[in-house]
Amino acid sequence: MKRFLATLLLLAAPTFAADGTLDIYWIDVEGGAATLIVTPKGETVLMDAGWPGFDGRDPKRIVNVLEHVAGKDRINYFITSHFHTDHIGGLPGLAKMVTIEHFVDHGDSVEKDTEGGKKLWDAYVATADGRRMQIKPGDKLPLQGLNFEFVAARSKFLAKPLKGGKKNPLCAGATKKALDEGENGKSVGFIVRQGKFEFLDLGDLSWNYELELACPANLLGEIDLYQVTHHGMDMSGAPAHINAIKPMVAVMNNGHRKGGRPETYKTLTESPSLVDLWQVHKALVPEGAPNTDEKMIANLEATDEGDKGNWIRASVKPNGEFTVTNSRNNYSKTYKPR
Repeated sequence: MKRFLATLLLLAAPTFAADGTLDIYWIDVEGGAATLIVTPKGETVLMDAGWPGFDGRDPKRIVNVLEHVAGKDRINYFITSHFHTDHIGGLPGLAKMVTIEHFVDHGDSVEKDTEGGKKLWDAYVATADGRRMQIKPGDKLPLQGLNFEFVAARSKFLAKPLKGGKKNPLCAGATKKALDEGENGKSVGFIVRQGKFEFLDLGDLSWNYELELACPANLLGEIDLYQVTHHGMDMSGAPAHINAIKPMVAVMNNGHRKGGRPETYKTLTESPSLVDLWQVHKALVPEGAPNTDEKMIANLEATDEGDKGNWIRASVKPNGEFTVTNSRNNYSKTYKPR
């Protein structure tokens, strides 16, 4: 692994722009996932690529943000959180539209022997074409001036707590759900740090595995910015985990009719640490579903009723202060890290 990372350092060699902010974009892929990170040195990391089909809708949206908003022309690292259609279905199309240098994953799909899983897996292997990088918890991406550490992969987690991690008293009342042995539970998760700022993305990591990060000790410490796991589905979002990491701001990459479940909304909004919840979509199901303040929702219309594909961005200064912006209305709010 160390030798491979050293090779990557030599091969990547991007032309750096002037130092700037760390920018994180939640691109609207209609209930799938596509999280783009642009480092202060101009390197790019994309976790997931949305759905296939729809006339290339999701790859086109990703490229639009990458090129016309972020001003970049390539993806240095593509991370597959896990091998499900809403996360990597758009990857083959994306790879035809923009250069992707390295492909990061948790290892072979555990669903590759199923009919749907085999199709996804074969397409991924063909697209990565020998440029795969399998990671494990504790590994880091070799990015300039930014700490990018993997904390979960293939149902394995950090061997010891990060700074701020400690015994979690909330574990005493924690309940478990049915064990997920599929790809969701294998999700890659990472923490990005800049100054005092920390951002956590755990893909679609399911409930029981969230508890492995939280119990008996919280392995992650406290988080400033949290991508709500699994689109806000109630198969994730264990309270003992969320209340231990104490997110100050959360961004939910839900769809109008996917994710954004009332149970998850309740856990988040009742967390004493949470200041604001931002949503990629207004949740329409179940009827009367709770939502955050509309000025913090990027897309109000349903997918089939004129959804514009608006994005959300967090821009982080070197001192850790960050500003979240809604591209629909240009509403923004600034937060100071703890």
